[in-house]
Amino acid sequence: MSVNIQLEWTPNPSTLKYVVDTKLLPTGAMNFTTPVSATDRSPLAEKLFGIKGVVSVMIGTNFVTVTKGDEGEWDELNDGVMLAIDKHLGDGGIAVKPEVLEARARELASNGGAIEERIKEILEAEIRPAVAQDGGDITLDKFENGVVYLHMQGSCAGCPSSTATLKMGIETRLKESIPEVTEVVAV
Repeated sequence: MSVNIQLEWTPNPSTLKYVVDTKLLPTGAMNFTTPVSATDRSPLAEKLFGIKGVVSVMIGTNFVTVTKGDEGEWDELNDGVMLAIDKHLGDGGIAVKPEVLEARARELASNGGAIEERIKEILEAEIRPAVAQDGGDITLDKFENGVVYLHMQGSCAGCPSSTATLKMGIETRLKESIPEVTEVVAV
């Protein structure tokens, strides 16, 4: 079975986004920054790391964001990524192992107090869907002493406009809704 894959450019010149017509994750995104981080967790990411030049893979609900390093050429890399995604998903392969998704859900459910929960609600409802449009993701690391620490992933990691997004967009939005927030920083 062939999978419909649409290539989208992102604001990060080192990252491409591949939108598929298949549900990959129930919610959010998972970021794999090394081949080892994908091993035994994401069969799809493992395959993509096998392509010369791939240095990072982020899997979202219906997309895969691939970041290219110094090795390899985009044309070659793109062809390999498209073929790998099509073959893997077309053969009925899963993006992330179910036990990994279950552990992630338990971890997300157990983290944070009331302010962290409000931050997560805003991230989930407003910010993550917007950055996912560009092939990225932003997740909460922690809230401590008024400072929100966020992980920038996918096309957001290393993107030239991520600082503006972080300070003028996310920080402004969180401060207006949650007075306890004094600053937002990337980790």
